[in-house]
Amino acid sequence: MKRENIDIVIIGAGPSGSVAAGYLEQKGASVLVLEKQKFPRFVIGESLIPRCMDNFEEAGFLEVLKEQGYQKKFGARFIRKQQIADFDFSKKFGEGWDWTWQVPRADFDKKLTDHLSSRRVDIRFETEIVSLERLDDHWIIITRDSHGEEYEIMAQFIIDSSGNGRVLARNLNLEAPPKIYEHSSMFTHITETARPDGIEGEQITFEILDTNTWFWYIPFSNGVSSLGFVGPNSWLDQFGENRTSAFRRMLEELNFYRKRFDSYELNFDPIRIRNISKNVKYINGDGFALTGNSAEFLDPVFSSGVAFATESGLLAAKLAFREIQGETIDWQKEYSDYIRKGVDVFSTYVKEWYTGKLQEIFFHSEPNPQIKAQICAVLAGYVWNQKNPFVRNHDRALENLYKLISTEKII
Repeated sequence: MKRENIDIVIIGAGPSGSVAAGYLEQKGASVLVLEKQKFPRFVIGESLIPRCMDNFEEAGFLEVLKEQGYQKKFGARFIRKQQIADFDFSKKFGEGWDWTWQVPRADFDKKLTDHLSSRRVDIRFETEIVSLERLDDHWIIITRDSHGEEYEIMAQFIIDSSGNGRVLARNLNLEAPPKIYEHSSMFTHITETARPDGIEGEQITFEILDTNTWFWYIPFSNGVSSLGFVGPNSWLDQFGENRTSAFRRMLEELNFYRKRFDSYELNFDPIRIRNISKNVKYINGDGFALTGNSAEFLDPVFSSGVAFATESGLLAAKLAFREIQGETIDWQKEYSDYIRKGVDVFSTYVKEWYTGKLQEIFFHSEPNPQIKAQICAVLAGYVWNQKNPFVRNHDRALENLYKLISTEKII
């Protein structure tokens, strides 16, 4: 068995792992990325939010990504019957990026790893972790590649960016009850040969079917569009087990988009993910940190997944690098508490979305421009800006605003 010594092993080559690897490459660290799958591979999480751009820039990816011509995302649109709520990132509160991208993730993630390879980062695709064990101040990791060859890797630190693979969460018994129960998603792609011009064919849109159920439309610059539903398991179950016919029947439930996609073949049999929310007991420990979906996933309604993935991946890489240089890191304060603050903000918004309170705020007929700008900044991913009252006092601010607009209705 071949043996290697590595400073930092990253599990998973998605955006979280790639951003971590990109930062560490710039610092000259000894880093190895282990990826179970072969790229390109399909994965969901196709709508970014502006906070991602800061992280891609710091990890050295921004210029190569700009060259790809991805569909620019300047905001988001929510539709409920005849009501429309538009959010323009250029009108958000505070500093930060005013746009981002909508991306076919198979292509996007491969561009990230191709760029890492060009920077001589060691990425081992189709490699599974057979076992891992913490011994004193290092990890012993046994891997097996697609040819059956095994390696023993000794590492000082592990950054787990394995997403739904949840390698450390499973191996270290870190799984915890999710914040949102019994929600599923079902999604597929179509190739639009007659896509409308302008906003109707460019902007991400969420159509609300009821308080707990909604549909997404995400157009990409290559003519492909992502279509998906999120709702309670019971709602998706009623359409039957055949996923293609079930998805067609779901499309008939739409109002704004009704019949828009009837003439298109589905590019693949719709994929269903049950119980999409994930959680863990804690996101760091002795010699490891969990990032992105390998730690926690809330809900796709505000496209926060890749933002948290890149934010946590970058921060974990920074702290791990300092630690292997001999610095003592307060991981609870500098990592766990920081990430949790952002998660708590988005958790409040997701929770109040499904109570219906946030939906009433979004679709208020005469929104206050200042308040809308502050909420828009949250939707853009700037959930650590304590100058924003809808971040600093997120739960109380939303509740008070809902009570105010409810009083206006009574009057």
